[in-house]
Amino acid sequence: MKSLYLRIYLTVVAVLLLFAAVSGWVFQRHLEQERVRVEGLVSDRTAAWGDLLQRALPGAEAPADEQAMAVRDWSQRLRLALALDDPTGQRIVATDLFLRRQAEEGARVASVRLDDGRTLWIVRPRMRPGGPGGPGGPGGEPPGAPHRVGRGGPPDDMPLPFAPPWAPRGLGVVVFLSVLFLAVAAGAFPVVRRLTRRLESLKKGVERFGAGQLDHRVEVTGRDEVAAVAASFNHAAARVEALVQSNKSLLANASHELRSPLARMKMAVSMLDEVGPAQRAQLKREIETNVAELDALVEEVLLASRLDASEAVDRRERVDLLGLTAEEAARVDAEVDGPALQVQGDERLLRRALRNLLENARRYGGSEVKVEIARVAAGAELRVCDRGPGVPEAYRERIFEPFYRLPGHAEQAGGVGLGLSLVRQIAQRHGGSVRCEARPGGGSVFVFALPLA
Repeated sequence: MKSLYLRIYLTVVAVLLLFAAVSGWVFQRHLEQERVRVEGLVSDRTAAWGDLLQRALPGAEAPADEQAMAVRDWSQRLRLALALDDPTGQRIVATDLFLRRQAEEGARVASVRLDDGRTLWIVRPRMRPGGPGGPGGPGGEPPGAPHRVGRGGPPDDMPLPFAPPWAPRGLGVVVFLSVLFLAVAAGAFPVVRRLTRRLESLKKGVERFGAGQLDHRVEVTGRDEVAAVAASFNHAAARVEALVQSNKSLLANASHELRSPLARMKMAVSMLDEVGPAQRAQLKREIETNVAELDALVEEVLLASRLDASEAVDRRERVDLLGLTAEEAARVDAEVDGPALQVQGDERLLRRALRNLLENARRYGGSEVKVEIARVAAGAELRVCDRGPGVPEAYRERIFEPFYRLPGHAEQAGGVGLGLSLVRQIAQRHGGSVRCEARPGGGSVFVFALPLA
């Protein structure tokens, strides 16, 4: 069976059917046990009535009219159907209630042998509520009397007002459980169908996403596990779409950036055999420079791809921010100022981000480069300051995009436009951020913010 909702629904129906069968068996068994108990109680009560009437009735030697009058009086007082036979078996008296009850279908007559040889006949009351022997019926409690549940024991069966007289005993239990089963089964179907309909919608969404519609998202409704799965799918789909788009952009830009050094290398190689020794040395230096540029580009592309594939850094260790900054600043003769602060993260990635900021400041900001470290409410800030031409406000966000370079800087100062993009990725993977601000007096300030360890 391929439909999940049918399997779930049939499972629910099977469990309900088993529950109904077990409940019916337990209920019927309980009724039988109660019936046996009630029969014993009625037998004891009949015997007690016999002892009471034996002491209350006139003796066998009393006139028949006196005995008959006493039987009728006790029948009315006890609400019992009574009859009395003499020692020879001749009927002395039978009350009207006895005659009516004896003629009813299913009447049960009990005999009590008195000590003087007479026989007292008692029609045992039926335990069905509302019937003969029950509340409001002949031989039962008087009309208008309060009904006391459980007096005389439980009913022989659950009464059905529409059941024919010949209906088997226990039909009420079967009908009740059947109606309950059908009602619960009918009510369970829309609930199960609604649940599985959402699963089917999620399945179709996954299939559409797998077919190439990376922008497709499924609807999230409710607060249950299905909604959680749908939300997780949407989150994963957005992440996959972003990664695919990033990889496409990275591949396109990297292939474009690779053309320039490769073209220069091809031209230099073709000219090696046609120039003199002095020019040949210059061409070799050009080839080495292009090889180094290619190597740096490939390294940055690989690092960018690895950072795109993860939302957090793999290694976390305590890093001395001041010591790390002093080591990298010494490479570009930059001044460092600030307190000793510790952050938590991947030292190699943090070193790479700081190195990219310092090289960017040296490349575009001249020789006056300064690094300031400060503690702020949110953590630590590392500010790389330069005295370059500055970054126009309209470009202060775009310079962190992969392969983006300011107009006029494409070939002048080198680089491929991945340095600042890597700085932002590293900052985000560490729970921090990076931004560009204008420096008072001219130049730029790159603020690299990280949470403290």
